[in-house]
Amino acid sequence: MTDTPTILFVCVHNAGRSQMAAGYARTLSRGRIRVLSGGSEPGDAINPVAVQAMAEDGVDITAAVPQLLTADQVRESDAVITMGCGDACPIFPGKRYEDWELTDPAGKPIDQVRLIRDDIKSRVAALLEELFASSSESSAIDA
Repeated sequence: MTDTPTILFVCVHNAGRSQMAAGYARTLSRGRIRVLSGGSEPGDAINPVAVQAMAEDGVDITAAVPQLLTADQVRESDAVITMGCGDACPIFPGKRYEDWELTDPAGKPIDQVRLIRDDIKSRVAALLEELFASSSESSAIDA
């Protein structure tokens, strides 16, 4: 792993789950990791209900834009977290992969998106704890 770990969050549209996870990774680590996100079939815009749910928890993802997942992103990453992209995510040897089974927030009411948000937050916090466990960076997590 490099001095600054890189985490890639991937979902199909890169408009909800992966953007929420990326927002939490940036916030909870206080910028001490490099965060990438992408989608196998990127949407046109970020899910506005996901933006609202994140804003309620103090995380601003309004500037996020859905991006197409690239092999370069996977190559550059220490950890690749997928959320329903299936076989569309390229696999490279030596990378850490996790698949988080999360409900897609698209079309869901805010009360359901809040539950998805909270699940993502706890998973991101646990991932950061693992990544920083062997370094003095563990105190850098604001879970």
